[in-house]
Amino acid sequence: MKLLRLHIGEPFRCLQAGFELHFLREWDRDSADPFAPYVLAGPNGCGKSNILEVLAAIFYQMECQYLTYLPDALAANNADEDSDEALAEPEEAEIRSPNSFELEYLILVPDRLRTSSSESVAHIKISKSPGQSAEMFWLNHPDHGETNPLTRQDARDFLPDYVLGYSSGENEILSLPFFKLRFIQLDEYLHSLKEDLSYGGKPEARHAFLDNAFNQAILVSNLIFETQDILQQFKDEVGVEGLEQFRIVLKKSIVITAAQVNEYPEGFVQVDEGADGSKIYRIPILKKFEPADERDKTALLDRLERCATCSYLDAETDTLYLDYLVTEAIRGAFANNFDSAMDLFQSLQMLLTLNLYEVNDALKNELYLSDSLYVNETVPTLPADELVIRFEELVLKKAGVTEPIYAKSLSDGEYQFLHSLGLCLLYRNSHSLFLLDEPETHFNPDWRSKFITRLRDCFKTANPKVRREVLVTTHTPFLISDSTPEQVLVVNKETSTGIVSVNRPDYNTLGASINKITMKTFGKRETIGGFAQQKMGALKKRFEALNEAGTDAEKNALIDEIELQLGDSVEKMLLIKTILDSMQGSDD
Repeated sequence: MKLLRLHIGEPFRCLQAGFELHFLREWDRDSADPFAPYVLAGPNGCGKSNILEVLAAIFYQMECQYLTYLPDALAANNADEDSDEALAEPEEAEIRSPNSFELEYLILVPDRLRTSSSESVAHIKISKSPGQSAEMFWLNHPDHGETNPLTRQDARDFLPDYVLGYSSGENEILSLPFFKLRFIQLDEYLHSLKEDLSYGGKPEARHAFLDNAFNQAILVSNLIFETQDILQQFKDEVGVEGLEQFRIVLKKSIVITAAQVNEYPEGFVQVDEGADGSKIYRIPILKKFEPADERDKTALLDRLERCATCSYLDAETDTLYLDYLVTEAIRGAFANNFDSAMDLFQSLQMLLTLNLYEVNDALKNELYLSDSLYVNETVPTLPADELVIRFEELVLKKAGVTEPIYAKSLSDGEYQFLHSLGLCLLYRNSHSLFLLDEPETHFNPDWRSKFITRLRDCFKTANPKVRREVLVTTHTPFLISDSTPEQVLVVNKETSTGIVSVNRPDYNTLGASINKITMKTFGKRETIGGFAQQKMGALKKRFEALNEAGTDAEKNALIDEIELQLGDSVEKMLLIKTILDSMQGSDD
């Protein structure tokens, strides 16, 4: 997909009503096919992350409109939205935020809808008025245009394949829509257990937020299906040469309360006796991932076990241990049982989502209706032995290191590199929207200078017919220097009014020096740190005093002191030149 225009009719976070952003402009469309990420730059608090969040929130709303399964809280809310009555409660309106918007983008026409009279690329517009459901229009189709909205089935086919989020550190601004969909995915699976329905093995919702919970799954999936280009990415910078071994631990049944027993089909709940004679109720949480019968060879647990070097089931705790000593034979087994690295990851992703099983319905409903940035803090964290799935003994091969390197021992920067680029590698052959919020914060300067190059490397061997859109927020001048002005969006927030605006740079950013970018885009003229500036200021004041009544000898002594105290910089050179010029003037 290729984004064209975003307009918000009502305030969203720090973005004001009427905020509008043009991505791919009319005169740039001929050059839209080559991959080039949008780089959103600007000072802290200017609204960069809010732009990513509003895009995630819009597609979250669209997912909720078109999903086959919705939890009761959201299903009821969607029903309210289709009525003509205004929303009564403020908190109900919050889950629809933004409540008024327009979003336009280009996306390939699905094969089933392609005709001789339609173009191969659809110009799609999603429009939402306050209190109403969003509608999708196919603007460049003769039978649709802006007056005939697409049907539910057709509209779903014109959404991006996936909306993928990544955020560094503790910034949770971007994660809220994704976090809600993660619980929808959990509820969808639990619903299939309670109603004894078939389950497809992967979530229907197509949002994925790659946080710490998925780090090891990203790494395993990429390195099991390693290709030369994937391995080269990891080897060149991090020194990772491959995957040596790992273990997957699966807890096949979990304890529920007596009050929950009636939620499940008769005979589904297992009843054990505790040491004190009390009853312990368990459900086989992974039932939908086990074979329906001995002829079923497609069940996920069976496929994972077929790929394992060895396996062991602890009957007392109902825990399955799968050990993998990674060899060509093991990689071949994975290739025979999973279509791709993305297929493997999505299977692991759903298992990892089940680690949220302890969250009760009341807390989930509160989360679904919340607009708070702190919902993640209310979710309980389970001890390792109560998780449905966990990874252990994940050992990497690393260049120049003979001892085993455990993935847990990697630095923050190494983790961030492997997982931000690993996400792009997994989904590179999908028509997806990638929202990367400051993905390079833990990188050293060398890695930051190469990040755009590495992104390009991730996608250069992808299917050339695939269109994906990547947005990256940053404070790093290197990312701007590796981008053309058309792909750089400079975000500013007016201090007095709070108005957020976005503009293209008024200079050629591609290949521009870091100093120029720092000055022109971030408004910082100094090339030295704040403490050094204080030192420089004190030395300038001493010179000004000497310039009134000092001798050349004193000025020369001051120059020697400046040389001794300060390293090389433009500011130092200018100060010394000013002092020398004053001495030349006195000689005249």
